[in-house]
Amino acid sequence: MSDYEVPEVVDVHEPNRGRGDAIDLDNRLRQLERMVSEAKIVPLSSSIMLNRAEVDGIIDDLRHAMPEELRQARWVVKEREEVLESAHAESQRIIDEARSERARLISRTEVVEAANREAARIVEDAQERARQMRLDADDYVDGKLANFEIVLNKTLQAVDRGREKLRGRLHGDELVEDLNAHDEGGL
Repeated sequence: MSDYEVPEVVDVHEPNRGRGDAIDLDNRLRQLERMVSEAKIVPLSSSIMLNRAEVDGIIDDLRHAMPEELRQARWVVKEREEVLESAHAESQRIIDEARSERARLISRTEVVEAANREAARIVEDAQERARQMRLDADDYVDGKLANFEIVLNKTLQAVDRGREKLRGRLHGDELVEDLNAHDEGGL
């Protein structure tokens, strides 16, 4: 998949979807940290030696695992839209029923006043239920998106820490090379 393709929407309620990729992402980050901590030290320096192909492979795996989190976030947004659409349809059905009931009650002259009050109450109840359903759907989606944001931030922080460790060690290698070059030039 290229960086510009939109990933498919994934149902995170399916078994072994979403969770497995997040666990794999975490495992790959731990593997990278373990490689850095267990790497051979370059003599007379604070630098380490790592297999570039292995590190590049892990970084590639991490990049490919990240879109799963994005697919899950898109799924939550799609689910929110479906819930809102369903809530709107339900509220419209309730309002239509209320209007029909109101028209039926109005047709009876002896209960016109009672019918008007009851119809207004039904419409008000329907509108309140529709409003509450929208608020509940928004709260649900907001909570899901907040959780995804936390997961994504933690993942990005772990990747940044790994890259900083690599940069720090690479910087240490450059300092050793500069000292060695200075020592050779001074002799």
